[in-house]
Amino acid sequence: MNIYFFIAKRISKADNTSFSSSVIKIAIGAIALGVALMIVSFSIMKGFESEIKTKIFSFDSHIQITKYDSNNGIEDPPLSVKSPFYLTHKQNPFIKSMSPFATKAGIINWNGEVFGTVFKGISNGYDSIFFQKHLKSGKIINFNSTESDKDIMVSEKIANKLNLKIDDKILIYFVQNPPKYRKLRVKGIFNSGMDEFDQMYIIGKLELLQDVNRWGDSLVGGYEIKLYKPEMINDAANQIVTVMDYDMGLEKISDKYIQLFDWMNLLNKNVIIFLGLLFFVACFNIISTLLVMIMERINMIGTLKAFGATNFQIRQIFMFNGILIILRGLLIGNLIGLSICAIQYFFKIIPLDPENYYMESVPIQWDFITIIITNFLLFTCLTLVLLIPTLIISRFRPIHSIRFD
Repeated sequence: MNIYFFIAKRISKADNTSFSSSVIKIAIGAIALGVALMIVSFSIMKGFESEIKTKIFSFDSHIQITKYDSNNGIEDPPLSVKSPFYLTHKQNPFIKSMSPFATKAGIINWNGEVFGTVFKGISNGYDSIFFQKHLKSGKIINFNSTESDKDIMVSEKIANKLNLKIDDKILIYFVQNPPKYRKLRVKGIFNSGMDEFDQMYIIGKLELLQDVNRWGDSLVGGYEIKLYKPEMINDAANQIVTVMDYDMGLEKISDKYIQLFDWMNLLNKNVIIFLGLLFFVACFNIISTLLVMIMERINMIGTLKAFGATNFQIRQIFMFNGILIILRGLLIGNLIGLSICAIQYFFKIIPLDPENYYMESVPIQWDFITIIITNFLLFTCLTLVLLIPTLIISRFRPIHSIRFD
């Protein structure tokens, strides 16, 4: 065993009643608290970002392609599913899937109550996993059956406002000249937690809007594109612009809902600043602790120097002591942080207001790679910081140190 590591271990177990012993416990606690807060902060931040993006992408996907229209209305002019861009989209390395859709403004009439809404028509290629996850009652529309052409899904907010129940049949008047109406059946009720969507959209089949607009089977309102790598949305958009038809317009989801993405970016910046402060406090704490340990053992330092120990060898003793403190703090901090995240993940004990935060409880996302990197960076930084207080050892002279009281 390394003699200096042996001395370091003996020092750490020597006198539990000394002042440095209390300082060491405080340092371990500070490091543990900092690590726990970092793990919880990262997990919550990633959870918020993932949950909100998942909900947004489920309604509007990563990129929308519509007919170029300077009016920017709710209803866009139609595109054809026989266009060269649509027929060749599978050859694009960025595009995972492309689904046709259409939207149309309408007014619901139910038991004398009226409610303005937007009917979103989707096809059987649409990813319905989101609605299955957030379905509160009823069933998902069967897009492969012609018997479900008049079925719709409404949000829980709309259902509560109009007192709608499963299998209720409502009238919807589509805004056009001349106006048209259809009798529809409520097949399912969902709650996405996103007020912007829940208060506006009802979901039905694309074929219904094709019939109302007299488009035929080949015309749709636009294409919703999902990417293999959402983080590369800017590169994908730049590439898609070069291959889509001249009369098409492209809109990224990050531009369409810029306020939500700006909010998430602001949240990320605040978390980074907070973590930076925790790093600083942990570094200051370990420096203070090691200085106290050194000052309490000036006699020992003088004796070791008198026996021929070099400054570097004595510094190793206190470096080992500092590393032991760091490792204990990291271990305790990880246990606390992961336990808090696990309790929230499984039991959801901390609720949120869905109208303000778009979800019912604080979300947790497990990102073990980030946790490992955080631990490694903190351990490396604190270990390097240990070099600063040990520099004072070289200033001690054996004769003065041995006589020091």
